[in-house]
Amino acid sequence: MLQKLREKTSGWIASVILGLLTIPFAFFGVEQYMQQQNEDWVAKVEAPPTWWEGAPKFWPVSYLWTKEEISSRDWRQQLERARNEQRQQLGDNYDPQVFDTVENKRAILEELIDQRVLKMASGRAGVAVSDAQVTKAIFEMPVFQVDGKFNKERYQMALASQNLTAKGFENEVREGLAVETLPRGLNDSAFVTNSEMDRLLKLLAEERSVSWVQLPAPAPDNGPVSGKEIDAFWAAHRNQFRAPEQVTIEYVDIDANALTVPAADEATLRARFEKEKAGLGSGGERLVSHILVAVPADADPAAQQAAEAKAKKLAAEAKAPGADFAALATANSDDGLSKSKGGDLGWVAKGVMEKPFEDAVFAMQGGQIEGPVRTQFGWHVLQVREIKGATEANFDEVRARLATEQADADRERIFNDTTTKMVDLVNKNPTALDPAAKAAGLTVQTLGPFPRGGGPGIAGNRAVQRAAFADSAIQDGLVSDMIEVGTDHVVMLRVTQHTPARELPAAQVRNQIVAAIRAERTQKAAQAVADGMVAQLKAGKPFEAVAAERGLAPTSMPNVPRGAPFPDREASQAYFSVPAPAAGKVSPGSVRLADGSHVVFAVDKVVAGDPAKATAEERALLQRQLSQSGGADDAKAFVSTMRKAMTVHVEETRL
Repeated sequence: MLQKLREKTSGWIASVILGLLTIPFAFFGVEQYMQQQNEDWVAKVEAPPTWWEGAPKFWPVSYLWTKEEISSRDWRQQLERARNEQRQQLGDNYDPQVFDTVENKRAILEELIDQRVLKMASGRAGVAVSDAQVTKAIFEMPVFQVDGKFNKERYQMALASQNLTAKGFENEVREGLAVETLPRGLNDSAFVTNSEMDRLLKLLAEERSVSWVQLPAPAPDNGPVSGKEIDAFWAAHRNQFRAPEQVTIEYVDIDANALTVPAADEATLRARFEKEKAGLGSGGERLVSHILVAVPADADPAAQQAAEAKAKKLAAEAKAPGADFAALATANSDDGLSKSKGGDLGWVAKGVMEKPFEDAVFAMQGGQIEGPVRTQFGWHVLQVREIKGATEANFDEVRARLATEQADADRERIFNDTTTKMVDLVNKNPTALDPAAKAAGLTVQTLGPFPRGGGPGIAGNRAVQRAAFADSAIQDGLVSDMIEVGTDHVVMLRVTQHTPARELPAAQVRNQIVAAIRAERTQKAAQAVADGMVAQLKAGKPFEAVAAERGLAPTSMPNVPRGAPFPDREASQAYFSVPAPAAGKVSPGSVRLADGSHVVFAVDKVVAGDPAKATAEERALLQRQLSQSGGADDAKAFVSTMRKAMTVHVEETRL
């Protein structure tokens, strides 16, 4: 049987059949094999070859297409970079829940896609960046400059801190410059013609003559509201009637100021007294002279070294036998107040001078010269001419002070020990708070439920809010890190119950719905009055007559400029939104202000601005602003056009 099978599969017919079967396996088998690779991109941009814009997308022609992929790693890095930037900008107002919305994540991904589109567009356009351009860009980066000049050491240190090689960084800069070339060229080439400038200046300086009345607030609607109205309003506005997301927490509160510590014994206080005796007595006063060599704290190293060298030289001269300190101060000191007095500062007590200056002075003996000593003003050469009033501390006199200081030190030690112990215990069991609290001798308290955005007690603290509504607390039930709510005052919390935001039934919010319906009726009634007046004005009825029917007198204002607050900026904006009136006619309109009132108005005259009145500086500034705005719009339009010419695919499941 095997022999017959061999004979039937070795003829030319069998060879042809086998060849025909090989073709689909060769194509589709390879493609299927290629697709089995683990792909990690979240977005992919593809474009056909420049020499075949209409190339189809099927295999094997698709291999002619160029592509750029945004990997999950690139995406996470960009997301974290944006997160850190927002955290720095908003500080305590940063809300991770708001940042981590799907819309925000997608917006950040869109920025990355635009970058890839620009990169591909630059490559397809043959954009090349020379070595000289790369070098120039690096040399001009502020982060690598010292005193306004490129510093090679800082450059190398910065690369080392980021684990980058010089070649790798240069390639990144080169790629960035290539990506920026096309949009920057569009932006820089934007211009505004003189006729466009004249037209805009006419509009900006335009003035309108207007008459207006502000309608009094209508009486509140107190009419009956039927059940059908309630149900219909709730169905149309159900998202407005929702219970907020809430959490209930358990927490421990560690406040150093609330800790009770035992009174220190006599031996402890006396030991503390002996240790601090030198600083407890009265230091008295010192009669001090000095020579100042001024140098700013932010001066460059060369200036700092030169000032220090000069101060050391003056100190050596002042210590030389027979030296006249006052004469040296008069000739060399940069202190304008004491220089004319031979450097005399008078009697100096503790707490007056900067600490380095004070420490040096009160460590010196009468007649001693020391220095140089550095302060924010520069380098000082010091002379203590006399000492008076120094007294030695007495234990009984300072006992109360020692007891208070010892209690504070004990309280701080207990606070640090307790917080450290809590952190260690929670790290061993991060989903339970009670065992750690008991081991540390703390009481677990409960709070809630409270909503996102505020609550009683510590729930009003923003840091507590962030921790309580964090995903790790809600989804994983983890104990939070230490949360600082005050000086030497921290809490740790765990979410015990979470209630998502939910829709409330109409029956539960009936009173709110009734109030909303009546408010809407009131608003519609006021709008109907304003619309009726506008209709009368459009029909040709004089403004005075229309206003008189409602007991109102119009205010007429000629030549109102843009943005004038008459009676409100929103009303002024509305005056300029209606078309210019025809001869002998008016252009009426109405606007609802922020307080709910309505303004009805009629524009009867439009006076175009005169471009000739604009100064050369004003015209140049406006032209520059318009060019920049137009260039930015051109760059955005270019990216949008390029995206339409390419294929962009986003893998939503990987976001």
